[in-house]
Amino acid sequence: MSATLSNLPPAVQSYLGDNRLDEVECIISDLPGIARGKAVPASKFARQNHFYLPDSIYYQTITGEWAEAAGDEGFIERDMILKPDMSTATAAPWTGDWTLQVIHDAFDRAGNPISFSPRNVLKRVVDLYRAQGWKPIVAPEMEFYLVAPNTNPSKAIEAMMGRSGRPAAARQAYSMSAVDEYGPVIDDIYDFAEAQGFEIDGITQEGGAGQLEINLRHGSPVKLADEVFYFKRLIREAALRHNCYATFMAKPIADEPGSAMHIHHSVIDTETGENIFSGPQGGETDAFYHFIGGLQRYLPAGIAVMAPYVNSYRRYVKDHAAPINLEWARDNRTTGIRIPISDAQSRRVENRLAGMDCNPYLGIAMSLAAGYLGMMEGIRPTKQFRGDAYDGDGDFAQTLGQALDEFDDCTKLHEILGIDFARVYAIVKRAEYEEFLQVISPWEREHLLTNV
Repeated sequence: MSATLSNLPPAVQSYLGDNRLDEVECIISDLPGIARGKAVPASKFARQNHFYLPDSIYYQTITGEWAEAAGDEGFIERDMILKPDMSTATAAPWTGDWTLQVIHDAFDRAGNPISFSPRNVLKRVVDLYRAQGWKPIVAPEMEFYLVAPNTNPSKAIEAMMGRSGRPAAARQAYSMSAVDEYGPVIDDIYDFAEAQGFEIDGITQEGGAGQLEINLRHGSPVKLADEVFYFKRLIREAALRHNCYATFMAKPIADEPGSAMHIHHSVIDTETGENIFSGPQGGETDAFYHFIGGLQRYLPAGIAVMAPYVNSYRRYVKDHAAPINLEWARDNRTTGIRIPISDAQSRRVENRLAGMDCNPYLGIAMSLAAGYLGMMEGIRPTKQFRGDAYDGDGDFAQTLGQALDEFDDCTKLHEILGIDFARVYAIVKRAEYEEFLQVISPWEREHLLTNV
C-alpha cells in the first residue's frame, strides 16, 4: 500500500480487511456543513497529496445559489489547495463498493489556512486556548427526527411510520418502546458507526414524534466536530435504507420540540492535566465563572452562527425544551446555560442554545470563542438563576435578521473567529435571508389574501 494510504486508523483497517479499496471521497465542509469535494479512484488518491477546489464554494447558500461575491471587495475566485488529514480516514459503509472518506484542510498557494473554511475556524480558536496552556474538551449531543418521506415542500412534515404500522408517537421521552419502533434504523446507525470507528455514548428517545438524541464521548473539539459532520451523513444514509428521512432542521414539525446540538465544555491545564474549572479542593474556580460570563455576554452576538437559518428561531419557544434566555443554573434544563451534576474533575458547562442545524465546526468554535473571551476578560456571570427560566424574558435575537445585525456589530468575536470568516459568513447569510423574504408563505395567503 502507498505511503498516502499507510498507517490508516484501526477501524479503517478492520473495515477493509483483505478487500481492495476502490474509491476515496475527498471532502471538506462548506459553511452550511455540507460535504463538498471529489470522489477519486483509490489508485489516483495514492499518487496525490492534494487536490483543488475553488474558494467560491464558501459563497454558496443553502439553496445552491451564490451570494454576491461582488459585495466582498477584492474577491477573485481562486483555487484552494486541499490536503488530506489521514487521521480522519473512515469508511463509507453504505456504498456498494469499498470506499473511504477523508476530510481535507484548505490552504492558499502560500500555504496559509483558508480563513473562512469552518474546520480552520475551529482550529484557530483551539490554538488560542493552546497558547494559554489550555486544552478545551467538548461533548456534543445530537438531536434529530426520523420523518416520513417528504417530496412536496408545501406538505407538512410528518412522523415516520414505526414497525408497528403506526406513526412514531410524541411525548414519549426516554421510552424504550418508542425507540424500538424504529429499531431497524438504529441498528444501521450502530453498524455504520462501528464501521467508521465512532463510539456512541447512548441513544435515547426525545420528546418529539420520531425524535432521537445521540450522545458522543467527550474529546478534542476538532475530532468531535469531524464526528458530528460524519454522523449527519451516516444517519441520513441509515434512514434512507428504511424509507424515511433523517432531518436536522431546528424545528421540522410545528407542534413538536426542536432539535438542538447541546455542547458540554471543560478546559484542561495542559501542564497539570487538571480541569481548570475546579480548584485543588474541588471548588469552582474563577475560570469556571468567567467562562459562563463569556457565554452570557457574547452568545447573543454569536447566535447567528449557532442558529443559522430562519427556521432556527422557531425552536426557541417557552416550555418546548429550548432556552429563551441566557440564565445559568445547576441541573436546570430551562436555562440556556446549564451546569450538569458531576464530580470536580468532570465539572463542565453546557451551552443549550446551538441548534442541530448549525455547522458543527462553527457552532463549537463560537461557543468556545465566547468562553475564551470570558476567561481572558474576567467577565463575571449574573447571579445563579433559581426557578423556571421560562418565566423570564428573552435576551437574544428572535429572528435571523436581528441576529446578523448583532453579529456584525461584535468585532471582538470577529477577531477571535477571523475577520475574513466573519465577512464571508455575513455575506452568505444575508443572501439567504433576503432570498427567504422573497417567498410568500401559506400563512400569508390564508389570512391576508381576502382579509386585508
